[in-house]
Amino acid sequence: MKAVRLRAPGAIGIEDVPVPEPGPGEVLVRVEAAGVCGTDRHLLRGEYPCTPPVTLGHEFGGIVVAAGPGAGIAEGTRVCCDPNDWCGSCAMCRSGRVNLCPRNVATGVHRDGGFADYVSFPARRAHVLPPGLDPRRGAFCEPLACTLHGMDMAALRPGERALILGGGVIGQLAARLAAAAGAEVMMLTRSTVRQDLALQGGARHAAATPAQARALWPEGADAVLECAGVAETVAASPALARTGGRVVVMGVLPGGVQVPIEPFDLLLREITLGFAFLNPFTQARAVALIAGGHVDVGPLISREVALDDLPRVIASDPAPGEIRVIARPQGTG
Repeated sequence: MKAVRLRAPGAIGIEDVPVPEPGPGEVLVRVEAAGVCGTDRHLLRGEYPCTPPVTLGHEFGGIVVAAGPGAGIAEGTRVCCDPNDWCGSCAMCRSGRVNLCPRNVATGVHRDGGFADYVSFPARRAHVLPPGLDPRRGAFCEPLACTLHGMDMAALRPGERALILGGGVIGQLAARLAAAAGAEVMMLTRSTVRQDLALQGGARHAAATPAQARALWPEGADAVLECAGVAETVAASPALARTGGRVVVMGVLPGGVQVPIEPFDLLLREITLGFAFLNPFTQARAVALIAGGHVDVGPLISREVALDDLPRVIASDPAPGEIRVIARPQGTG
């Protein structure tokens, strides 16, 4: 079968590899759709820890075609993958903070993932999808789960103001969730295409610069959600929060990047600054939202590509206005 393999930082390509055999408690899935995440680009550049050689792809769904002993999921079931497999016994897991588990093994990062015709992963990390669900929507469950964790930290209340920095897939999902929570939402991005998508998804306002955002909301936002993963927007976030507000950084910056923060400002105005990592206990909620049609991810699909195109896509910066590229392995409909 074909697989997109990260051989080492900076080295990626298509390889022919054997179809994996599901072990005890594992399922073998024929991949129908897999999303290209910014983390895949970080992995290629050596900016995020992983264990190459490895097949990339951690946002995917497909059909179970075989199951190992004890898997408990029938063949023919449509599933998506929660890529993170916590150990369950460390201090972080025992305290409920499973996303901070030092022994987490992530599919598509530490073990072979979904940029392939087939993938095997633990059945306990498989979430059942409705049989008739568009496979492309199943590929959005993981990014939506990560966004939900950030929204949980932001703790938006109806009538509050939420400022979203960054119009990529996480920013677009955050805007939709914030609007659904009853917040007044502003999208801050230079891309007019991404501004329009956010406005169509429930945002009330759009701004291209922090100065424009401050002009619209002089007192600032109750919650600022940084979804771009850019040092400039992280640095700008506290000043865009109102006194007593909170900032949640959801974007991923490369390791080693430093950002100037003024502690006195955070102290004097009592700004809460938090960081949301991964998807602790949120994947099932994401599945329910997508399966129930409560979050429309269809407009966020920019284009579809074959596996053969993925090395070039991952090695390139996103096209202007691009939100999410979906890979459709050969032979899937």
